[in-house]
Amino acid sequence: MRARFLFSPVAALVVAAVVSACGGGGSSDNGVASKSPSEIVSSATQAINNVHSVHVSGAVTSSGTPITLDLNLVSGKGATGSMSQSGLSFKIVDSGQFVYINASKAFWEHIGGAAAAQLLNGKWLKAPANTGNFASLSKLTDVHQLLNALLATHGSLSKGATSTVNGHKVVAVKDATNGGTLYVATTGKAYPVEVVKPGADAGKLSFDKFNESVTVSPPSDSIDISQLKGQ
Repeated sequence: MRARFLFSPVAALVVAAVVSACGGGGSSDNGVASKSPSEIVSSATQAINNVHSVHVSGAVTSSGTPITLDLNLVSGKGATGSMSQSGLSFKIVDSGQFVYINASKAFWEHIGGAAAAQLLNGKWLKAPANTGNFASLSKLTDVHQLLNALLATHGSLSKGATSTVNGHKVVAVKDATNGGTLYVATTGKAYPVEVVKPGADAGKLSFDKFNESVTVSPPSDSIDISQLKGQ
């Protein structure tokens, strides 16, 4: 089976987009709007340290390729949801140790050829999560790795206006060096709410449903990728 998975540029794009922009709800003012840009980022970092789960959704572009995400991430348990690349969508379950992918015939033909499409159409493919073709997905499906990557690296920061994004009151932090804007909740916990990246690799990612209950259930019937060696 040919393996031309394109997850590495997907993961790299998402992390690059959000870290270059270094976005949560509640009813009480948390005071972040009055802080400096770097202090706002620090507050957001502290807020995510105890996050157990989060929903991330949106669209990004990698070298002209459109990618969409709709994932529920659970700390220590993995993730579940769906993604698409160039209009080819697939379901994903990441149990931490293994990644499971379920996709259409068109998807498998695109990345693995006719033989892969015939074998895997409508079925779940199981592969190691931390090695091989699926390793880069760990950047997207690990809740703390993704959220900390959001806030770890940035250029010169400036504070923007307060506004409302996705129903949450937020304050904007702009990265003048790399471009992009991070929106941090000004009520409740100072969670990241949304990140917007302009330019050739434009994208927008939204974060919500922090600490809601999510079940990650690996499919009971799957085809192990190790059984496909040489096919």
